[in-house]
Amino acid sequence: MKSAVIPHHIAIVMDGNGRWAKRRFLPRLAGHKQGVESLRRCAKACAERGVKVLTVFAFSSENWNRPTDEVDGLMQLLAGALAKEVPSLARDGIRLFFVGERASLSAKVQAGLVQAEAATASNDRMVLNVCFNYGGRWDIAQAAAKLQAAGAAITEASMAQAMALAHVPDPDLLIRTGAEMRISNFLLWQAAYSELIFSDKWWPDFDEQALDASIAEFNQRERRFGKTSEQVSPVQAV
Repeated sequence: MKSAVIPHHIAIVMDGNGRWAKRRFLPRLAGHKQGVESLRRCAKACAERGVKVLTVFAFSSENWNRPTDEVDGLMQLLAGALAKEVPSLARDGIRLFFVGERASLSAKVQAGLVQAEAATASNDRMVLNVCFNYGGRWDIAQAAAKLQAAGAAITEASMAQAMALAHVPDPDLLIRTGAEMRISNFLLWQAAYSELIFSDKWWPDFDEQALDASIAEFNQRERRFGKTSEQVSPVQAV
């Protein structure tokens, strides 16, 4: 029997926190707090299964358009999560990267991101990319601007090296929770050949079993990268 392949890089759009809270007659921020718990559980499960890179969409550049109290609550939640979670992530060998535009974040939040990255910089068990104030279009635009400023030619290869996630390979599997079937400006460049899975579960309910089911479905996919099935899986001669 063919052994299961564990995706090297899993990316997740963590959607459904607000709806999870609304179903329980709770404020939306309660859903986001539960979403942090789900992220902790998912990161641990990914590391245990041998995933080498986990990238999550925590706050998009479009989320600034949400109600002010929700945005303020998310910022406070991030600051609290950094203080609480970074020591355990460091002990578990997980290296943190915060990916996104930082200039519009408060000085306190920016300092927290830098400190968290520094505290986990020597870890090599798994990389956890937290995309915060991130957008796929922003990523492509900043990469092109970086190359233009350097006077470098803009090619697929040079763009790939200038992207905000150039420190990791492209995701093999992209999961979106919350029953929405779109990627919402997430990893537009990097997800060109990712396998896409859309889960009906809201993010706070996405557990180890749901992760394993997604990996199992990933193993049913044939990844051709533009080739034919015969090229990817040639029939063995008898």
